[in-house]
Amino acid sequence: MGKIALIIQREYLTRVRKKSFLIMTILGPLLFAAFLILPAWLTQVEDADEKIIAVVEYDEMNQPVADSSTFFFDALVEKNNLKFEYVPSSLEALKSALTVSKYDGILYIPYNIINSEIAELYTKKQPGIGLELHIKQNLENYLRNLKLRKKEIPVDVLNSVQTTLTLKTIKLAKDGTYQEQNLQEIKRWVGYISGFLIYFFIFFFGSQVMRGVIEEKSNRIIEVIVSSVKPFQLMMGKIIGIGLIGLTQFFIWSLLTFTLVTVAQQALGLNKKIQQASEITPESIFDAKPVQGQITPDKTAEIQGYLDKIEEIDFLAIIAAFLFYFIGGYILYGSLFAAIGAAVDSETDTQQFMLPVTIPLALSLIMMVNAFTNPDGKLAVIFSIIPLTSPVVMMGRIGFEIPGIQVIVSMALLFLTFLGSTWMAGKIYRTGILMYGKKPTYKELWKWIRYKN
Repeated sequence: MGKIALIIQREYLTRVRKKSFLIMTILGPLLFAAFLILPAWLTQVEDADEKIIAVVEYDEMNQPVADSSTFFFDALVEKNNLKFEYVPSSLEALKSALTVSKYDGILYIPYNIINSEIAELYTKKQPGIGLELHIKQNLENYLRNLKLRKKEIPVDVLNSVQTTLTLKTIKLAKDGTYQEQNLQEIKRWVGYISGFLIYFFIFFFGSQVMRGVIEEKSNRIIEVIVSSVKPFQLMMGKIIGIGLIGLTQFFIWSLLTFTLVTVAQQALGLNKKIQQASEITPESIFDAKPVQGQITPDKTAEIQGYLDKIEEIDFLAIIAAFLFYFIGGYILYGSLFAAIGAAVDSETDTQQFMLPVTIPLALSLIMMVNAFTNPDGKLAVIFSIIPLTSPVVMMGRIGFEIPGIQVIVSMALLFLTFLGSTWMAGKIYRTGILMYGKKPTYKELWKWIRYKN
């Protein structure tokens, strides 16, 4: 055990001191934070330069009108960097002078827009999706109110009949009582993120185990090392050492990503932008109504109730399951990757052996989606018990109330399988690390496994 500890220490310290580890430790959180922040920010971001849109509206005589005489006067809500000017000029005149004018675009509102429901936007440059959506939703809301007024239907009547249904899921418990199932979406997201992280780290750090073995084998360093320790000890030390690197990097990434996302949200004012985006629909000029996104006392109580229900999720059990399946799945696949690395002379020779290992991993990611959409489905149950897929698939189900016997069987099978795979990989590793210049076949690998000292 002391020799294994020395190998673990060597693997850990050697890799921690590498520039690649430091670069990935810093670069990883930046990429994760960018992945979380950029999509939301890019959809809400506005150009720093102010944009001015000329608004041209035609009357029933096909003549341009402006100011308070326009039917759509004040229909468009201005924002910090977006201004609208109602111009009493012909569309053709404005179009011909657009390139030299102060306007960034021209919004043409025809007289028959209520029937045609078509407006035209002429711009100097390709408009952003935020500008298009802002104009479109403002005009849609205004036209809706005009149509209601024309039919003498009060806007508040229509608002009062708009309904948002909440469907509560109530499950029959084992004791015969009915229990309300809450926060299904949060449970699904927790399962998806946990399963994906296990998939990512198994594949990423398992590949590092394989590359490390190939590198030491090609440099003939392994011949010196195995003169002092047994091949099985070397393999286990390498797997555990790189696994600890993975856990270290995971916790650093989690902490830095959370910090970066929080700082970026505050620095970019993303929360404020999202709130402004939820208020795109303007308040009706005919009948006042609450602005969309406004927090009312009822919504405050609803949010508080939602936060209270989050406490019902057993995050401790989820974290414990995550650690078990992460460690078990990593040792299982890490030993297989180590065996592949020992059997070949270069990374280009690994393709024939990688396929049987990567197919179950890829399949587990696909089946995880089925697991958190239908946790009690037959496929979800089967693949959450099969050891090669259970580390990822079970995380898609673990947030839901699943029978304890299924979890026990899944963990037991995973434990027995990674013991068996470690033994098998050790047999291949013992022979393969000293084999050079020959590409082994599956038949030869089987002979290595059956070989007795």
